[in-house]
Amino acid sequence: MMQKLADLFHNKKLLDQALQLAHKGRPAGYERLEFLGDRVVGIVVAEMLYDAFPDEKEGDLAKRFVALVREETLAEVAEQIGLPALLKTSENELRHNTSVLSDVCESVLGALYLDAGLDAVKQFMAPIWTPLLLSKQRAPQDPKSAVQEWTQKHFKELPVYKLTDQSGPDHHPVFTVILSAGPHTVTGRGHSKKEAEQQAAQVFMETCMHGY
Repeated sequence: MMQKLADLFHNKKLLDQALQLAHKGRPAGYERLEFLGDRVVGIVVAEMLYDAFPDEKEGDLAKRFVALVREETLAEVAEQIGLPALLKTSENELRHNTSVLSDVCESVLGALYLDAGLDAVKQFMAPIWTPLLLSKQRAPQDPKSAVQEWTQKHFKELPVYKLTDQSGPDHHPVFTVILSAGPHTVTGRGHSKKEAEQQAAQVFMETCMHGY
């Protein structure tokens, strides 16, 4: 898969840029490409969903979309296509960092879009995302959305997420978030604020949403 990825590029420098993390004071090369790749992934996944589920309502399509472009899914794809071994970094702990892998996955797909166009991105993404897309008969719901719907129903209020701590080095931070809803308070941690919030919501689902 790694060789196939490299073979897709005419301009190898674009792929190198997409894989370059910050190093010795030099900025990460992938960040601008990630911005583009985020939009490219979004349009491709949205079109795939539109075609695959012609009878579903917009709300259910949106739930599927969130699951397919979330940080954890992109990191899994990055692992699948061999990006950890290709990352240009001397800090090996970053090679399996969910947030980094998610960002670089988007940057690589943004680079492929610039190099070969949208059709090339679609052809590359289709065999990877199609099994993910078809793995659930019902539209999935991410933990934060599930908690929000549940708390509105049971407590008539929205859950509150509060960032309480940030520790670790700048390149590998750990965020701590407290989730409060009704009489319940739980804690989540992650390498991004978003990841910490999702983890808190998952804990809430597993520990608080029973017995009502």
